[in-house]
Amino acid sequence: MRHHHAVIHYRALDFWMARAAVLVIICLQLLVINNLSFGPRWVAPALEAALLLPLSVATAWTQAATRKAVEDHEWHAIGQFRVMIRRTALTMTAIISIINCGSLVLLVRALLEGHAGSSGTTLLIDALNIWVTNVIVFALWFWSTDRGGPPTCGLVKLAQADFLFAQMTLNDRELRDWLPGFVDYFFLAFTNATAFSPTDTLPLSQRAKLLMMAEAMISLLTIALVAARAVNILA
Repeated sequence: MRHHHAVIHYRALDFWMARAAVLVIICLQLLVINNLSFGPRWVAPALEAALLLPLSVATAWTQAATRKAVEDHEWHAIGQFRVMIRRTALTMTAIISIINCGSLVLLVRALLEGHAGSSGTTLLIDALNIWVTNVIVFALWFWSTDRGGPPTCGLVKLAQADFLFAQMTLNDRELRDWLPGFVDYFFLAFTNATAFSPTDTLPLSQRAKLLMMAEAMISLLTIALVAARAVNILA
C-alpha cells in the first residue's frame, strides 16, 4: 500500500482541473447573450479571476512544497496552508453559485415579463450556458466537500465519505486504495443534473443530499421552464 502522503502527489492534477473548471465558467459568463447580471457583466468574471489567480499561485507553491517536505512539521504546515486554500476556493465557489442562480432568476423573470429579447435562439443558448455552469459549479462543490475536501486528502486517514462510488463496493485488490478524482465528481454532477436523481453514486451524508437536491432543482428549473419557453418562441 502506498504511503498516504503520496496521495497528495497523485491527486495534484485534480487541483488544476478544478482551476480550469473555474476558467471555463468565467468564459461561459462572458458568452451570455442577454443581460442577466445585476450590474456590469464584467464584474462577476473579474471578481472570480481575482480569486482564481492567487489560488492558482498558492496551489503551485503548495505542490512544490509537498515534493520537498520530509518532516512531520512540514506536512502540518502544508496541511494548514491547504485548509486556507480550501476556504478561499469554497468562497469562490459560493460566489459563482450565487451569480449563476441570479442569472437564472433574471432570465426567468425576463421570460415571464416578455423582455428577454426577440430571439428564442438566444434564450436557448443562455439556458444551456446556465445549465453547463450549474453542472461545473456543483462538480466543484462535490469535489470540495467530500471527505473533508482535497486539503485533507492524504493527511487524514479516516475521513468520512459523503458519496458512495461504485468502485468502493468492489473487492478488487487494485481498487482497495481507490479515491475519486475531479472527473468522478464532474460525472456525478452531470448525471445528477440530467437524471434529477442519484445514478451509480449514492449520497451518504446530509450535506451531500442537500447539494444534490439543490443541483437537481436548478437543473429542472432551467430545462423545464426556460428551455421550454424558448422552444415555444422558436415555434
